[in-house]
Amino acid sequence: MNALERNQTWEIVELPKEKKTIGCKWVYALKYKADGSLERYKVRLVAKEFTQTFGIDYQETFALVAKMNTIRIFFLYLLILDGV
Repeated sequence: MNALERNQTWEIVELPKEKKTIGCKWVYALKYKADGSLERYKVRLVAKEFTQTFGIDYQETFALVAKMNTIRIFFLYLLILDGV
């Protein structure tokens, strides 16, 4: 987590009182080789843009992209905080 913050991969900020959060969801996909065998699993975290309100939530666009290693580190950090 410290390395991610040092590299300015993300920063945690307070949500302004006049704003509301926009939901997100995980999108999973399977990628196959030309011969039909499984090559890899892909996962993306995407914003649920349909929850935006016209004229209110359209000022900024966020493209959330996370590498699988970042997600693993995040969950490992949560486990450490939980005492597991």
